Amino acid sequence: MLSLYNKNTFIIGTDENCIFMKTKTNNFYKLFNKFLNNCYYHHLTLLQGQYNNLKPSYSETIKHFCFDLDGTLVDSNQTIYNATAHTLDKLGINFNVDEIEFASMIGKHFVDIFAAFDIKVPDFEKFIGIYKENYFLQMEYSHLYPGVEKTLTAIKNQGAKISLLTTKVQDQADRIIDYFNLSKYFDLVMGRRDGIAHKPSAEPLIIICKELNIDVNKTLMVGDTELDIQCGKNAGAKTCGVLYGYRTKELLEVENPEYLVNSIEDIIYLKT
Repeated sequence: MLSLYNKNTFIIGTDENCIFMKTKTNNFYKLFNKFLNNCYYHHLTLLQGQYNNLKPSYSETIKHFCFDLDGTLVDSNQTIYNATAHTLDKLGINFNVDEIEFASMIGKHFVDIFAAFDIKVPDFEKFIGIYKENYFLQMEYSHLYPGVEKTLTAIKNQGAKISLLTTKVQDQADRIIDYFNLSKYFDLVMGRRDGIAHKPSAEPLIIICKELNIDVNKTLMVGDTELDIQCGKNAGAKTCGVLYGYRTKELLEVENPEYLVNSIEDIIYLKT
């Protein structure tokens, strides 16, 4: 199933037998849908009020895709929640936060998460050290979202650069990418590093683009949170919000990303 959302235009989709389109207009598109179903082109992209018969392909204006990790490539909510609970328990700190409420904060720095839930952690570095150990004991609860490897492969085959930008510390980010055997897809992995601001600052994305020798304005920042969209916009990149992660569609719409997609595979079909 392909489903693309652009707030200014259409929602489209395919299933095994037909291609369909939904829009507020009627007569022309009823006839157009009938034509499509008779012809059945497997890959169709409708954006900016135009249609194109395409093989999977993104616009040539995008030379670099920068992905967030949690909620974008990896569904890690249970792992993060369990590791946080176990770590705080070991430190003797009460943790009584609803899992769904906690998930709505994933992507933010732990300092900000703890502040939001009024959790006092006297020695933050000690917390991080124990947390990282607990995290990898809980990895069985994390998994890649459907279509991640297919999407990364398609982008790689088109010759674009791929990077990762996460608020996780660098060694943890590297281990997670290795755990899921994704290292071969990435030209650069950037976790949280000393002396470099984290999202929503533009700094880490600008550094990534400089290291890859790519113009920021030819970059698409892809993520599931407001921090990802803000980071991309602050840097001057195009932005794409994913609707299957840890934020609501309504929250992401407030950030006005160029694109919102229902699945990661939809990114292959974007025309910018």
